[in-house]
Amino acid sequence: MTKSAKRITADEAAALVQSGMWLDYGAVLGQPDAFDAALAARLGQVTDLRFRSVLTAQPRAVLEADPEGRHVHWFSTHFSGYDRRKHDAGMAHYLPVNLGEVPDYYRRFIDPPDIVVFKTAPMDAQGYFNFGPNTLWMRALVERGKVIIVEETPTLPYVMGDGTGVHLSEVDYIIPGLDRPMAELPKAPATDVDRAVARLIAAEVEDGSCLQIGIGGMPNAVCSLLADSPVSDLGIHTEMLTDGIVDLFRAGRITGARKQQDIGRMVCTFALGSQYLYDFVDHNPQVAFHPVEYTNLPHNIMRNDRVVSINNTTQIDLQGQAASETDGFRHISGTGGQLQFVRGAFASKGGKSFMCLASTYDKRGERRSRIVTALTRGNVVTTPRTDMMYVVTEYGMVNLKGRSIAERARLLISIAHPDFREDLERDAYDHRLIPRGFF
Repeated sequence: MTKSAKRITADEAAALVQSGMWLDYGAVLGQPDAFDAALAARLGQVTDLRFRSVLTAQPRAVLEADPEGRHVHWFSTHFSGYDRRKHDAGMAHYLPVNLGEVPDYYRRFIDPPDIVVFKTAPMDAQGYFNFGPNTLWMRALVERGKVIIVEETPTLPYVMGDGTGVHLSEVDYIIPGLDRPMAELPKAPATDVDRAVARLIAAEVEDGSCLQIGIGGMPNAVCSLLADSPVSDLGIHTEMLTDGIVDLFRAGRITGARKQQDIGRMVCTFALGSQYLYDFVDHNPQVAFHPVEYTNLPHNIMRNDRVVSINNTTQIDLQGQAASETDGFRHISGTGGQLQFVRGAFASKGGKSFMCLASTYDKRGERRSRIVTALTRGNVVTTPRTDMMYVVTEYGMVNLKGRSIAERARLLISIAHPDFREDLERDAYDHRLIPRGFF
């Protein structure tokens, strides 16, 4: 049945909320602001509200208005720094997912949200409200939500691609959004360690490679090195578009000419960075935003040749298990698309996946190794040992594919910080990861 959308105020939209409802706030930059503020003013009148979202880019009024968590329960499929702080305060909860599977969770396993509300660009001439750089699983939300509310926001970039908007006929209510800049994520500066890791990876990138690059100092350093290298005709098929990828494009290294799928276009499912990035994607036909099942499912990733997947981890054990999302029992971020891109890169013809980490970190004034005999108690395995390919620290690069446990242990010890290698080797022998007399 075709809906008849009604224009109302944010306060009128918030008045639709009843106690005990499930609300969905969309994703990243698309989380609503005007509605959020109006609903925060109603807390106490309405209670036991449950929200789903991902990567909160700025404080949420409903959470700030409920510091003891009496009325609001927040569920996220990937933590930002803000989500993590709310989790530490007991107000937010992590929902474990492979990000590319989330649309199917909504379609198959999650009860339809009572209200879905998200920011969009103003309606275009064809009657569509563009999701902006937050495509992800927005189409699944529109299909499943009982009530759909869009918050028209004039500063949200308008993006090109497939599944990037909702038609007027699918919307129940339209509310005016706020005319203010999008939240920005500062570009992480690269350290000497980042640059050392980046040099090793950049040397492995061939002409015509198709890149997936994550966020952080190491991926930024890779982009900077590639921008200054002679490599040519790079393609992009990634989950997240970053400032560093824009720099690489403007340096002339990205053409997408040798891709087998989406030739000539940079493919992603969301963007998060600075206004420089948002200006770049606005109405840019060279960037194709797609739903996350298109960007992240391994059988789509592998359709391009020479896929290069670059991801960070925080701890890896001597068998090759990578823990990238927790610090013991404390949740930090999320599985995201890491495992799916590792698998998609391996399945790609000539593909390579790289897991990056600094060899050490400081905790409470004590330097510790990120390469360990066994993962910290409570740490969650993000990428299993069976999927691990290249592991890179500032001390070198090793390939774990086709290697036995003993060989893996030896290889990983060789790229650990020199101060920890002797203890790691002793532990490996003591726990029979390396048998006595092993060559």
